[in-house]
Amino acid sequence: MQDDIYQEIVKIRDKGGEAALVTVISASGSTPREEGAKMLIRADGSILGTIGGGSIEWRIINEAIGIISKGKPRLLRYRLKEGEELGMVCGGDVEVFVEPIVPEPTLYIFGGGHIALPLAKMAKLVGFKIVVIDDRPEFATPQRFPEAEQTLAIDFAKAFSRLKIDRSSYIVIITHGHKGDEVVLEGAFGTKARYIGMIGSKNKKKTVFSHLLSKGISQGLLDKVYAPIGLKINAQTPEEIAVSILAELIQVRSSPVQQPEDDM
Repeated sequence: MQDDIYQEIVKIRDKGGEAALVTVISASGSTPREEGAKMLIRADGSILGTIGGGSIEWRIINEAIGIISKGKPRLLRYRLKEGEELGMVCGGDVEVFVEPIVPEPTLYIFGGGHIALPLAKMAKLVGFKIVVIDDRPEFATPQRFPEAEQTLAIDFAKAFSRLKIDRSSYIVIITHGHKGDEVVLEGAFGTKARYIGMIGSKNKKKTVFSHLLSKGISQGLLDKVYAPIGLKINAQTPEEIAVSILAELIQVRSSPVQQPEDDM
């Protein structure tokens, strides 16, 4: 059964799905399953495998759904009462570790210029899949970005229909001009990306946001944009700016996932 569970995890991740793996790490007394027992809980609540059934399993499934949405593992402890759930449990303690199974984080870099080069290299090292998009063919090539899973030379407005941007996606907007940045930002609002960051000064942010407000983009959506992008470390060079952006990406990645809201 465990082989089936691991095979299912691979399938779920390949499809960009989500699930949670439950492992019994401690069991004392008369508990339904032994240490090491596993169960996979899909995002829709369906399961593969079991840790004993009954009310304890039902409680863990409900906990796991929340853990999947937050993207953070948890250790759960239960004290089981004698005679609980059709006599299946005669009393005991059980600890389970619930590990969320989520797609690998993907960094979509819009703009293949001088900042994108060090950002792609460093982001790959810390576990991001890399996709680079630029409307200039010579700036989005496998030769220029060997660490990228995909390079796409295409008009920015048309790129979003070619990309699978989900809740494990991070969008960095560093195109070669204000117009390109605004086009990408507007397109990004139609995705479920976990992070959207745009490079530029406070004046540029004010101008771009004003244009988007006039197009009907809500202030609530604009407030979620990281702009100016990156942590404040007094970065000057392209490499230093890339470090500040990556630090912010890591900070967001390590924080609990916020549930999406309908701001449109």
